[in-house]
Amino acid sequence: MNKNYYAILMAGGIGSRFWPVSTREFPKQFHDMLGSGETLIQKTFSRLSQIIPKENILILTHESYNELILEQLPMVKQDQIVLEPAMRNTAACILYASLKIKKLNPNAVMVVAPSDHWIEDEMQFVANLQRSFDLCEREGTLMTLGILPTAPNTGYGYIEFDKLDSRSIKKVVQFREKPDFKTARRFIQSRNYLWNAGIFIWSVQSILKAFEEFQPEMFALFMEGYEVYNSDKESAFIQENYPKADNISIDYAIMENAKNVYVLPATFDWNDLGTWGSLHEKLPKDDNNNAVVNAAVLLQNASNNIISTAVGKQVIVDGLDDYIIVDKDSVLLIYPKSKEQEIKGIVSQLKS
Repeated sequence: MNKNYYAILMAGGIGSRFWPVSTREFPKQFHDMLGSGETLIQKTFSRLSQIIPKENILILTHESYNELILEQLPMVKQDQIVLEPAMRNTAACILYASLKIKKLNPNAVMVVAPSDHWIEDEMQFVANLQRSFDLCEREGTLMTLGILPTAPNTGYGYIEFDKLDSRSIKKVVQFREKPDFKTARRFIQSRNYLWNAGIFIWSVQSILKAFEEFQPEMFALFMEGYEVYNSDKESAFIQENYPKADNISIDYAIMENAKNVYVLPATFDWNDLGTWGSLHEKLPKDDNNNAVVNAAVLLQNASNNIISTAVGKQVIVDGLDDYIIVDKDSVLLIYPKSKEQEIKGIVSQLKS
């Protein structure tokens, strides 16, 4: 394996739309959401390690999840876990991890990838990643992998690429926010938009140059600690200074400002597993389009539902169509799938 290849695995999210299974204390990346015998973070680590040395995979997460990661990824050493003392979106943690990687290997090229997505055809994923690494090693480009849209989905951001660019790797025109349905349909019809999967590839030199140009204050803040990174003095510096960083995403901070951004339309099937509905799409279904995780079910006049419980729990359903049925500990959720985007708000109401 190429010793210059690194990964930053993003594992600090809460996954609140997957409540009640995913909670702040135990978010979805640490669950076996697909009933496959592996948690989402275990599957992602395994996928990345097909092309990246295991010791070169850094895991970015909140400090409260440190023990969960060590438990689920026993091959990972403590110094591979990059802990955020405060949640500051994606720009700050990517800059911090990139500086740590530069100190280890100034010739590094890296992928930044979410820990909780579903990817089918891992051979194609590895091939797409290899193409991106090759380009980023040769040229100072900032790369992303875009997903060919299958429907006018309003839950994803979009990447607009140059319609006239006939190359397989396209020049990015702009990143677009999550649209309304009418706008999403127009994007699909235009045929030069891709879903933004949040997978980025670049050399460590290129991304740090971009931070220095477009986020000079944040770059200066984290550079103050450069001498202590990867040492026993690092934690004290980060505890004091990390909360001072702006709360801004990598898209806003860098990707929307840089002019050297390119996208490769991915050749693998992808799903962000962001909601119960998206999980339903990827699970095996019965003749009535019901998907079941772990439960033992008796279904009558029931269709298009997703049912998730503890292993072997008996569930009897009659007369429900297009519902989310989830039993977890002291919570039972029975909720229309068509209103799944509202689950996050319900969780907030319960806490207030």
